[in-house]
Amino acid sequence: MEKMIFNKDNLILGLVLGFVGPLLGLLFLYYFLYPSFTLLEFLDSFFHENRLLTSIGSLSLLVNAILFTFYVNTQRDQTAKGIFIITVFYGIGILLLKMFN
Repeated sequence: MEKMIFNKDNLILGLVLGFVGPLLGLLFLYYFLYPSFTLLEFLDSFFHENRLLTSIGSLSLLVNAILFTFYVNTQRDQTAKGIFIITVFYGIGILLLKMFN
């Protein structure tokens, strides 16, 4: 029987999970905190208001923290490494957006 994808220890899997996790977190926050906004209005506010960029950006990265902790605790270090790498890139992106807004 084939292993489930989330049971694998793979750098590429970690990179994909690390990329998708915050996007899902961002959508989750949009649907539950800003349902009166259209998605485009929400994204425009998110990228142009430093206050939202910090708070919503940090909360959406929380998904990666949860994924990272799960994969580290189950000794799947390559997957955890991929999640960490992408999380760092997201963090740098958020800092750059804050600096140039």
